[in-house]
Amino acid sequence: MTTAASEMPSFLVERMANVRRRRQDRRGMEGGILKSRIVTWEPSEEFVRNNHVINTPLQTMYIMADLGPYGKLGYKKYEHVLCTLKVDSNGVITVKPDFTGLKGPYRIETEGEKPELWKYTIDNVSSLAQPEEEEREQRVFKDLYGRHKEYLSSLVDTDFETTVPGALRLFVNGEVVSAQGYEYDNLYVHFFVELPTTNWSSPAFQQLSGITQTCATKSLGMDKVAYFSYPFTFEASFLHEDESAGALPEWPVLYCEVHSLDFWQRYRVEGYGAVVLPATPGAHTLRVSTWRPLELGTVAELRRFFIGGSLELEDLSYVRIPGTFKGERLSRFGLRTETTGSVTFRLHCLQQSRAFMESSSLRKRMRSVLDRLEGFSQQSSIHNVLEAFRRARRRMQEARESLPQDLVSPSGAMVR
Repeated sequence: MTTAASEMPSFLVERMANVRRRRQDRRGMEGGILKSRIVTWEPSEEFVRNNHVINTPLQTMYIMADLGPYGKLGYKKYEHVLCTLKVDSNGVITVKPDFTGLKGPYRIETEGEKPELWKYTIDNVSSLAQPEEEEREQRVFKDLYGRHKEYLSSLVDTDFETTVPGALRLFVNGEVVSAQGYEYDNLYVHFFVELPTTNWSSPAFQQLSGITQTCATKSLGMDKVAYFSYPFTFEASFLHEDESAGALPEWPVLYCEVHSLDFWQRYRVEGYGAVVLPATPGAHTLRVSTWRPLELGTVAELRRFFIGGSLELEDLSYVRIPGTFKGERLSRFGLRTETTGSVTFRLHCLQQSRAFMESSSLRKRMRSVLDRLEGFSQQSSIHNVLEAFRRARRRMQEARESLPQDLVSPSGAMVR
């Protein structure tokens, strides 16, 4: 019995259309299924060998022995491979295991009620090759290895990218390791690299900033530590154009700010910090101390605790001297701060320059730049130590002035 589509109920027409659509989708999916596996999770030794050398057609022959007991010959479990011979299209014969030679005979131990030990040798009884055959064999090997070398060269680009004369390329593979010593939990770190405005540049696609995942802290001694293990990488180039001896190049700076975000989505600034990237190549572990702006008063602390939010820097480069600052003195008078925790970075720095392999005036010029950079970093370290000593001395003087005079002056006490 045939019913026209116009006479069929609407729900039945819709159901038939859905069935037809499923069949079409199924056929499309079957056509898109890959016939081979993309990933081989357990590659065999033969698979690894075939995928790392030239795949040459082979003919294989096995020399086998039936070591079964009397009356049980012909069973597969008693068959053993004594030797495997492989011949490729170039005429190269491979024997496995190798000819016995001076080595002892090969051994096969059978299993069963009465274990047996069989020994056998593999000898080359062929006549010695003629000089013409040896020469032809050497040509075959040379041709084989030459094609294999060309195959490997085709997999690797032959052009090595070099820098322009007078330039230094800096590669940094870094990691935000951890943050510790902060007041609140669930921390994340926002960081970016600021390049000096003169003589420094980076590729257009290069991303010089990043943000870690939110990480809960764990107690480690007296501190609460959040482990991020967040990797990042960037590249920058320095072009030395100033020939004057007094010109001292600036080095990139790594800025970071630590934030906390609790269950109620309350957001707080935990600290700001900055550090100059190492001027020497190699592995470096840097611990950046941080601080945050402080608003005096109980109301500000209550607002930070219950509502979240606090004072923030509008420009993060204000942690140090901003690159856009052109004056002689940068005043931070009136800015109250509080020391918070620290962030640990692990950096692996690589430097590339033609000056490292040239023995010309360019190398001397670039070497002087790097030496001055190293001296600049040492000078900066000495300056930090002296500044810390001055601050400690100032605090001692203030504490001394606040004490009663009779405690400060021992001579006055003796007169009394």
